[in-house]
Amino acid sequence: MPFAQIIVGPPGSGKSTYCNGMHQFLSAIGRKCSIVNLDAANERTTYPCALDIRDLVTLEEIMAREALGPNGGTLYAVEELECNFEWLQTGLKSLGEDYVLFDCPGQVEIFTHHASLRNVLRRVQKMGYRLVALHLVDSYCLTLPSLYLSTLLLSLRAMLQLDLPHLNVLTKIDRLASYAPLPFNLDFYAEVQDLSYLLPHLARESPSVLGSDRFQALNQAIIGLVQDFGLVAFETLAVEEKASMMNLLRAADRAVGYAFGPAEGANDTVWQVAMREAGSTMEIRDVQERWLDHRDRFDAAERSRWQEEGRAAAGDGDANVKADGEPDDGGGGEEAFSTMPTAAHSGITVVRKPRPSS
Repeated sequence: MPFAQIIVGPPGSGKSTYCNGMHQFLSAIGRKCSIVNLDAANERTTYPCALDIRDLVTLEEIMAREALGPNGGTLYAVEELECNFEWLQTGLKSLGEDYVLFDCPGQVEIFTHHASLRNVLRRVQKMGYRLVALHLVDSYCLTLPSLYLSTLLLSLRAMLQLDLPHLNVLTKIDRLASYAPLPFNLDFYAEVQDLSYLLPHLARESPSVLGSDRFQALNQAIIGLVQDFGLVAFETLAVEEKASMMNLLRAADRAVGYAFGPAEGANDTVWQVAMREAGSTMEIRDVQERWLDHRDRFDAAERSRWQEEGRAAAGDGDANVKADGEPDDGGGGEEAFSTMPTAAHSGITVVRKPRPSS
């Protein structure tokens, strides 16, 4: 049974960066992974595309043929994919049991009220895929109460529209310390605690507008709506930090019911699996300490660890060189290499599109 992540979010939230980073991370831990690009406007991907919607239709073609703008053209491209689902179906079948990342367009209409993407995902589910949606939003939204409240509404609407196992993710959490200080700790925002505490901060943000009686009533109604549903919460992500990537991957695996592949401990005992799961958990207070409260101390410790690893690697390299300057092959010559185990094939096929002729 194949598994897949559906990566959605507004423009600039880091969807393509996440796909590239997660592809590298999954490859490193031995999980076969392929990426499907569903954004017809994304002509220069930073990751290897196993399937690219631009092989079916491009945004430039749609805009020229249908006289549409970029937003309308992107919506039309998703509708085109829905009408030509056989193309996607054939491509997915060729990927076998690979863990798939779907990189979706950034137009929020596609995952808030437009039906085509949802219809495509329903048909993907009928192929046997187990899907989890990851809704990525820039953590900058925490710096303004009004922007955070808007993000809550967007996240809630995406959850209701896609109707899948769902994770909301605050990306670029490592940049949060460079913004203005937050009035509350990170757990207030990530766990969506009592939002009534935001009302005074909303009034101070724009006294003439948000502080008026009319908008106060609107703010209270929005807060009541979000809290009545009680669905929205956030994971955090610093895409360059291994622990953060592992924590998010574990959360996605739990949401979709993924256990592990053949290279991820399929022969481990139940106790080993339980200990590994416990060791990879990152609490929100750990994120607060790492990126907000004591970032400088953690950065210094990390740099020191990197330096020690570099010196250790350099020492190992010197130990393998003979006094006459020739590499030490361990005394076995070519016979030593014949006994070395070969690395298992990662299962990842890099498909590169030919360069267009000028």
